[in-house]
Amino acid sequence: MTVEVKVPGFGDSVTSVVLVEWLQQVGDVVAVDSELVEVESDKATQKIPSPSAGRITKILKAAGDSADVGEVIALVDETVTEGAAPAAPGAAPTASAPAPVSAAPDVRIMPAAAAALATNGLAASQVTATGPGGRLLKEDVQRQVAAAAAPATAIIPPKSAAPKPAPPKPMVIARTGERSEKRQAMSPIRKRIAQRLVEAQHNAALLTTFNEVDMSGIMNLRKQHQDAFTERYGIKLGFMSFFVKAAIDALQAFPAINAEIQGNEIVYHDYYDIGIAIGGGKGLVVPVLRNAEQMGFAQIELAISDFAKRAQNGQLSPQELTGGTFTISNGGVYGSLLSTPIVNPPQSGVLGMHAIQDRPVARDGEIVIRPMMYLAMTYDHRIVDGREGVSFLKRIKDCIENPVRLLLDV
Repeated sequence: MTVEVKVPGFGDSVTSVVLVEWLQQVGDVVAVDSELVEVESDKATQKIPSPSAGRITKILKAAGDSADVGEVIALVDETVTEGAAPAAPGAAPTASAPAPVSAAPDVRIMPAAAAALATNGLAASQVTATGPGGRLLKEDVQRQVAAAAAPATAIIPPKSAAPKPAPPKPMVIARTGERSEKRQAMSPIRKRIAQRLVEAQHNAALLTTFNEVDMSGIMNLRKQHQDAFTERYGIKLGFMSFFVKAAIDALQAFPAINAEIQGNEIVYHDYYDIGIAIGGGKGLVVPVLRNAEQMGFAQIELAISDFAKRAQNGQLSPQELTGGTFTISNGGVYGSLLSTPIVNPPQSGVLGMHAIQDRPVARDGEIVIRPMMYLAMTYDHRIVDGREGVSFLKRIKDCIENPVRLLLDV
């Protein structure tokens, strides 16, 4: 019996995906739930498992193609569960599966690589595979072709007789490199990022207020308790958990910044789902700490660490990337000294953290050197007044400079 492999649903807002890479090929025998293909939506990158054990008989969508949710992308013959049956003599390959190319038994040739081998008249044995699991990638073939086309070193013949001096010639500037261009389609995630950022600029009245915070209190507290914290929870006490706690404290004092506009109404949330902006492998993602007000410092640090690891591998689920009532973005990890973060709609505010620098500041009439950080808070002026926005950021500053407040709830 032939089983259809369909694109599953990834959430209400996801209607289509782009196929990134086939992990199995026509003729491969797979087990149930074996990962068949990696796909990317505007939310995340995920792998589609096989719905049944059997042999893949047809691939209907190639890498790079789009497919709608529910669309059939491959067929699996569940009557074959052991070994891979050879192709029938003289049978032509399917449109989505390039003709087989001889290769070492442990090398898996990706479809794009097979096409590149055929185009350039190369055998797979001539190319070094660098892909995961010993896969031969299109880039490996292109690298081999470029190396073969590199000009050989010129051989200078021995001098026989001193040549007559030639008349001077005008100076010619030789080209030392290629002026090449590369075009690449925007990924669904990058399209969605662009769409939401433009949407925020067009549909909200954004205003940014700034302040600076002395990080001495937190740094001393971390230094005093870091070893005990790490030993107990298996993770270091970072800065982000303090800022999450401070943001929740400030949001409770200024509920409009934890609200959103829906039509002609303002919806106030009595929960605090804090989005943490993280640079993923394919762009910025904002996974959400649900009910962050109920989380302790260790829970926050562990959750953020887990988000960061899975964001690099594209393993965050769409559910983890949706929602959120407020966002925190730390550009300081990339060296940013000051920036104006953009609100993630339909939220009404976003906090921007920046690099810590030792700077001279006045304390009790004296100039001292302190570790300082600039803070920026962008908010939707339609729902948040200037007084509230400035006071909100000032309260975060007070909590960070006096971190005991976060523990005593004062």
